[in-house]
Amino acid sequence: MPLLTPLRFSWRRLPAAGVPVKNLGLRTVASGASSPSGASPKAFNIFDRDLKRKQKNWAARQPEPMKFDYLKEEVGSRIADRVYDIARDFRLALDVGCGRGYVAEHLNKETVGKFFQTDIAENALKNALETEIPTVSVLADEEFLPFRENTFDLVVSSLSLHWVNDLPRALEQDTDEIQVNYPGMFELMEDLQGMGESNCAWNRKALLHRDTMLAAAAVYQEMYRNEDGSVPATYQIYYMIGWKYHDSQARPAERGSATVSFGELGKINDLMSQGKKSQ
Repeated sequence: MPLLTPLRFSWRRLPAAGVPVKNLGLRTVASGASSPSGASPKAFNIFDRDLKRKQKNWAARQPEPMKFDYLKEEVGSRIADRVYDIARDFRLALDVGCGRGYVAEHLNKETVGKFFQTDIAENALKNALETEIPTVSVLADEEFLPFRENTFDLVVSSLSLHWVNDLPRALEQDTDEIQVNYPGMFELMEDLQGMGESNCAWNRKALLHRDTMLAAAAVYQEMYRNEDGSVPATYQIYYMIGWKYHDSQARPAERGSATVSFGELGKINDLMSQGKKSQ
């Protein structure tokens, strides 16, 4: 298990009518990293994309959608940090499955000239977060993007591709983990619904009986309860980043131009000293 260290923020549920504040728990967030444990089976038609569109539209239509934005905001900022690590700017960028624009709000116009934001949920696009970057909202399914090849200099996607059916067999890179502590299983489920992240698999159960839910909550509490009575939920985040080649970027040296062989790396200090003496 990776070591989980507290992040800089936590999130508290707003008091509901008639519910004492002391009964409302604190969502605390921690992060860590882990390595992939193996390849996942190839997906064909696992998820009901129309249902996912309805779920995301419902979530974006709520009076306070920002109440459930804490996870997507955090991951969006981490993706933006990775974009800033690239020593170049991008004339045209695309966010696939942008939601309310959780990546664009953390980037500036010096880094990205224009941002195309696509999502299957029109309400998410209409309720987008503010950004200083000129943006174009496009209603489109992540599986059928309406753009020509070689259009964009940068493509990002945040917390969206896990609901796409047609993905490679496995994502072979490290994952980031964000752990959130909830008062109980029902608060976790409420937040997932508020994020538009409810299950949309074709083989999902249409209805779970109340007794089943209560039993699951009790088992969850018994097996994973923290000392303060809260229960943890761990979100595994896969980060991928790719960009179009640009002339301003450094190119690798030509083959055969090296002046030191790998076999001499153990003597690098001696070689550097000799070079200084000969100058």
